[in-house]
Amino acid sequence: MPIHDFKSQRLFCNDSMEESGKRIWCTPLQINYLFNVLRLKNGNIILIFNGRDGEWYARLNQQDKRTCSLELISQNRPQTNGPDIQFLFAPLKRERLDYMVQKVTELGVAKIQPIYTKHTVANSINLKRIYDNVIKASQQCGILRIPEIRKPEKLLECLNSWDAERILIFSDENADVSSPIRVLEEVRRGKIAVLVGPEGGFSDYERNFLLDQLYVRRISLGPRIMRADTAAVAALALVNAVIGDWQNIS
Repeated sequence: MPIHDFKSQRLFCNDSMEESGKRIWCTPLQINYLFNVLRLKNGNIILIFNGRDGEWYARLNQQDKRTCSLELISQNRPQTNGPDIQFLFAPLKRERLDYMVQKVTELGVAKIQPIYTKHTVANSINLKRIYDNVIKASQQCGILRIPEIRKPEKLLECLNSWDAERILIFSDENADVSSPIRVLEEVRRGKIAVLVGPEGGFSDYERNFLLDQLYVRRISLGPRIMRADTAAVAALALVNAVIGDWQNIS
């Protein structure tokens, strides 16, 4: 049986979803998306979710061009949470940042944390744009949990307040163990974070600071140099496969 209803259109709504019969009123942007982009009709049934109350079937009730509600019919899937993986990254330029945020959302991260480093190229970050890309990816790939988006921090300030019980994994071309799987197999499952640095790499001070922390593990991503957005996907795929929730798939 498929784990997701791929035939029904899917919409994120922030309203609470407790019981059948409740009506949720659509915003103008949602109305435009439903009727002008998706070309749906009054009475059509879609899937809606809010990241907290599972996924529900809902019926479109359009009163006029500016007014539409969604009537909850029944819950399709109860709320589930993925692995406790945080994703930290140095900001990228717009298009590549959009891609990276969408992919890490699809890969099931719990939190997204922009960090500034000495060699960070993009020194400004649009949190609203990140949120929009998170919602877009969630709607399209069937995710129930919406990752939390944190405000940007400087790398060293972030690490100075770090929870030492959360293992921090970062890619390092100079890692002394060539196999990332060997490194990850020694990490206990639980609270994990994945850090992807800037295109220019970490400064010597930042790298040495990372390596001095007992909670840090470095992994190699192979012989090829990857762009930051590619490295993010590769690192998270490894983490999910070795110590994440991909092992739970039967």
